[in-house]
This record gives sequence, structure tokens and C-alpha cells, in this order.
Amino acid sequence: MPQDERSGAVFARRLGRGLVWGVFILAAVTGVRAWVIPAKAPAPQSTPTQTSAAYPDAEAQAVAARFARSYLGWDESKQSERAALLASVLPAGAETAMGWDGHGRQDVLTVQPGTVTPDREHQARVRVDVLIQPAAAQSGDGKPAPAAARWVGLEVPVVETSGRVVVAGRPGLVGIPAAGPKAPDLPAREVDTELSTLTNPAVAKFFEALAGRDVESVTAPGAQVPPLPDGIAYKGLTSWSADKGSDGDRFGTAVVAWTLGGATVEQVYRVELTRVSSADAQRWQVAEVRGGSL
Repeated sequence: MPQDERSGAVFARRLGRGLVWGVFILAAVTGVRAWVIPAKAPAPQSTPTQTSAAYPDAEAQAVAARFARSYLGWDESKQSERAALLASVLPAGAETAMGWDGHGRQDVLTVQPGTVTPDREHQARVRVDVLIQPAAAQSGDGKPAPAAARWVGLEVPVVETSGRVVVAGRPGLVGIPAAGPKAPDLPAREVDTELSTLTNPAVAKFFEALAGRDVESVTAPGAQVPPLPDGIAYKGLTSWSADKGSDGDRFGTAVVAWTLGGATVEQVYRVELTRVSSADAQRWQVAEVRGGSL
């Protein structure tokens, strides 16, 4: 006679069937999802970009300046001296005459390195302005006539190699513009007429002291303005105009006449004034001075 299954056995059998069907259903759902929504491809790993090092402009300018001074300065009685100076900035074994025929004499008064234009293969071109003075020429009476100094431009090819910059070959002379471009129209500063009149004596006294080495007594507390060197004498304050403003520190423009080298020359300064208070009065004193009109 058949016996009824115990309730525990029935529950276990039903639970097993449920787990099996659950696995089938999960596999079916997962597979269909993979068919409909493809898996994302792994993001490509970015390779770091190698940035080329900046060209050593400062070293290139220094080498080009040394080369220009030696290259354009020659003396037919000192050819070996010029060759040795050039060899220090040329590749080993390079020809040191650099196109000079070995005649004449020319002095270099100063050199001013300028723009560095990089090129391919670690090469660059350096612009150098050179102030030259050829040897004195003989005049009609047999006496040497002073030669005029003049600026010339020189473009020097350089190359970076083995951790150094050297001159890569012969340079070329280039022209220098006779004049610069037109300056932009700058807005004029508004003048405070009353303050200009009030502070004119203080500004004049300051510039007189600037040439007399007694600057500390006419400057504001804490101001550090070095005096001018010997040989420069104060001639006068040509003009002074204080800018309009509302704060305790004010600015203005001074035109000052100096005598030096047997001549009188007028120069422009921007002056900062500050109001200094004492127990019994207030006065304006110079806090800072800058050469030029800007």
C-alpha cells in the first residue's frame, strides 16, 4: 500500500526543481542580453606624448654673441688671436678663418644678441646686432680720419650637439631698419594742477639731492633710492605734473635736466609721492622714482 511522502521531502524536491529552473532562466536572460547589448571594448591605453625640450635660447645667444665679437673684430697683425677666439665656439677641427682674407682692421664696440629661430635637427638661427668701427682711414693730408661707428646685423647658424651649442657654419650680414614702426597712440594722463604746484618744490629738491648723494633726507620713510654716480650734475626741473587721483599715494611725471660729458640732457621720470604726517604738519615726499615715461 503506497505511503504519502513526508512534507520535508516534497519541499526539498520542489526547491531543487526551482533552483534548476532558476539557473536556466538566468543563463537565458544573460545570453540574450549579451546578444542585444554587446560588451564594451576596453578603452585603449593612452601613450604619453613626448614633448621636445625647448631650445636652449640663452646658451645660443651667448655663443652667437661671442662668435660675432670675434668674427667681426679683426686685425691683420693678430690673426692667430682671432682664430683662437673663434675656435672656442666652433666644432672641433673647423676652419677658423671663416671667409676672412686676413687683411684690414676692425673693432667691435658692443654686441647685442636677439631673436633665436629654431630649425630642424637641433639647429637654430640667432640674430645679433653688432656695433663696429673700422680702422681710421687716411685723409687727404695724410692724417688718419676717425672712422664712424655703425650697427650691422649678423645672423649666426648654431646647432645643439653633445650637450653644447656651437656655431654650425658661416654667418651672414643683414640690414638694420633705419627707423622703428609707428608708436601707438597712448591715452594722456589727467593733470592735477593744484597738486602739481603744491609738490613742485619737493620734487625739485629730491632730484637735486639725487645728484648730490643726500637722498635719504628728501625721501619718504622706508624708501630706498640709490644716488646717481659722480660726474652727473643737476641743472634743473624742467617740468613736473602730478596725475589726478584720490588715494594717499600719487604719481606724476618729471622732466629733469642733467649735465654730464660736457653736455646737457633732459630725461623723463615717473615719480611716486606719498603723504607723510608728523606731529605738526603733513607733507609730500618721494617714495619711488622710475626712469622713463611709462
